[in-house]
Amino acid sequence: MKKRRNNSTAFLMALLLSPLFSLAQKPDTTAAVKHEFSLQQAVDYALKNNVNVKNALIDVQLQEEQNREFTSNAYPHINASLGTTYNPSVATSVLPNFISPATYQVLIDQGVKDGNGNPIQMPSDFGFIAAQFGTKYSANAGISLSQILFDGQVFVGLQARPTAVAFRKKNMEVTADQIKANIYKVYYQLVVSKTQVELLDANIALYEKLLHDTKLIYENGFREQLDVDKVTVVLANLRTEKTKVMNVISNGYYGLKVLMGMPVKDELVLTDKITDEQIKDGMLNDAYKYEDRKDFQYLQIGKTLNEYNVRRYKLSQIPTISLTGLYAKNAQRNKWNFFSKGDWFSVSNINLNISIPIFNGFLVKSKIAQAKLEVRKIDNQLESMKLYIDNDVEVSRNNFRTAIATLDFQKKNMALAEKVYQQTKKKYEIGTGSQIDINSAQTDLKTAQTNYITAMYDAIIARVDFLKATGKL
Repeated sequence: MKKRRNNSTAFLMALLLSPLFSLAQKPDTTAAVKHEFSLQQAVDYALKNNVNVKNALIDVQLQEEQNREFTSNAYPHINASLGTTYNPSVATSVLPNFISPATYQVLIDQGVKDGNGNPIQMPSDFGFIAAQFGTKYSANAGISLSQILFDGQVFVGLQARPTAVAFRKKNMEVTADQIKANIYKVYYQLVVSKTQVELLDANIALYEKLLHDTKLIYENGFREQLDVDKVTVVLANLRTEKTKVMNVISNGYYGLKVLMGMPVKDELVLTDKITDEQIKDGMLNDAYKYEDRKDFQYLQIGKTLNEYNVRRYKLSQIPTISLTGLYAKNAQRNKWNFFSKGDWFSVSNINLNISIPIFNGFLVKSKIAQAKLEVRKIDNQLESMKLYIDNDVEVSRNNFRTAIATLDFQKKNMALAEKVYQQTKKKYEIGTGSQIDINSAQTDLKTAQTNYITAMYDAIIARVDFLKATGKL
């Protein structure tokens, strides 16, 4: 049974101290604060300060900002532009010689003759003319507008915004549920540890009284020095065990503070108490619904998001309509003097654009098929989740029933062991009992007390597991 208690302690320490390695903080020079918390106050504090919950809340805010980013697609986009260009070498273009033919034709029509007195004839090839078009400097200023009039994918995205935020919020609630369950377990385990210390103190007091009585009997010649030494050894072992238990409890408080997001140097006092009746109260209600579980709700919202994806890809097959407009001014100069006198020429246009998808290599068909398969996967996960919840509820119910039965038995066994010890002690004091008898009775009492504390630990964990399994934590 001692091994079982050690296992419970190991579980407590592993649960509490594991976050310490990932949440190292800079030294804090602020004054320590004393907190007196009930269980609900401890949970409320954790939901505000635990790093995982805070990050989950940030994810919600991130999704809201992403929604705003997506919503911007449905608003007009207006852009202004201003620029200037310098051309060190204006581009030269080679054009057919269209000037000479006209000149020759005029000469021919006028009957002009060459130097030999012969009429001028039209040459067969006039060659090319090299010409530069443009100026050294140019400038432009304009404003443009674009507006989506119809895009199926954008409209589906706008409809999916509340669902996307709900998905993030539900993830935060799932995270909070995990933190809450751990705090329930650790808080009440630390509360139960007070009972463990009280039992150790009672045992120490008993053995201090026994040592005192044994010394008196020894001084009167009815006991040996060996009997005094045996009681002294047992008392020393009890005090050593209490020291170890106090160290484990102290470390447990440190771990609970980290789990809650509380500075380790702050003082934490737990004000709630726990009794056998509180552990049993209102338990083993057979009614439960899958939808009460936050992780089940999370999957349902994920399915809805994937269904939006299917609609988005389907609507990508229909035409999209957009409107664009431009108004601009431009000017050309051989010197950069655009702020002085000179012409600026206007440019303006309005465009209605219709994009009609015709064929894209079956890309959209593949995207639709993939999105539908993702929906089917979540359907399968939901069915699997139902089986998991059913199993979780039944296993936790069985564990809780067993834990309660064990708790009741160990409580009665502890009372009986204490009764046996008191009777054995009386016999020992009047000289009809041996040192072996009282040591055996004390060992049985200590074992019964240890088993009772372990049973309380197990019952608390079983209660929290059952409430979590039914979605009622």
